[in-house]
Amino acid sequence: MKKPTRKEWIVRLVMIGAALLSLLILFLVNRDAVSSALAKNFSSNNANLLLQGLANTFLITLVAFIMGLILGTLVCLITQSESQNVVVLAFKQIAKFYVLLFRGTPVVVQLLIIYFILFASYSGDSVYVAMLAFGLNSGAYVSEIIRGGINAVPLGQYQAGLSLGLSYRSMMQKIILPQAYKNAFPSLCNEVIALIKETSVAGFIGTLDLTLAFRKIANATYDFLTVYLVMGLAYFVIVMLLSAGLSFLERKAFSHA
Repeated sequence: MKKPTRKEWIVRLVMIGAALLSLLILFLVNRDAVSSALAKNFSSNNANLLLQGLANTFLITLVAFIMGLILGTLVCLITQSESQNVVVLAFKQIAKFYVLLFRGTPVVVQLLIIYFILFASYSGDSVYVAMLAFGLNSGAYVSEIIRGGINAVPLGQYQAGLSLGLSYRSMMQKIILPQAYKNAFPSLCNEVIALIKETSVAGFIGTLDLTLAFRKIANATYDFLTVYLVMGLAYFVIVMLLSAGLSFLERKAFSHA
């Protein structure tokens, strides 16, 4: 990723400063009303609820992404295999159907089906079901992301691997996949950010994520305007910080590649 120029940083800082100044002016004008609303909605008890919801949101996102990365890579390798073995061909069709199924249905529908049908007799913490559901959903998208990364590897790399007498597994492991992950890194970062936002539907199965925590507060205080505005701001800040961190990681990891 290209490092922002000095002028770009100046423009960004000016725009951020203008936005913060506008928010400060609005707060000063409506200071008493805003202070009263924040005090009513975000007491110490509610703060603990929000922290637990935030922790669950990050935990679900992390586990789902790791699961999706592993599953997506395996699915991609199966679908990209040129083997004519009957077993491999059968797994290839299963993998293609899996990708089609999870990319062709909404994540909330998948979540409801997995929890209320496949895990109908499950009585444990629903957060684990949420991890599984989002992981399966992420795996389908990650498989396509990795496939795009593999397709972006020059054909000469394949030919070099074949000329060295490497097997398909060795060639993928030592030559193709490292380059594919590098090509797919920006898209994988987008998948992490998408997962953070998608977890907002985890409350449909009773999982205490950040969104459900805010909804519980709003239902208790009936101040939906303040609570939902703060919720939107919270997600915006989380995504902005995560995006900045991932962009920094990308520049450090690939600046000398």
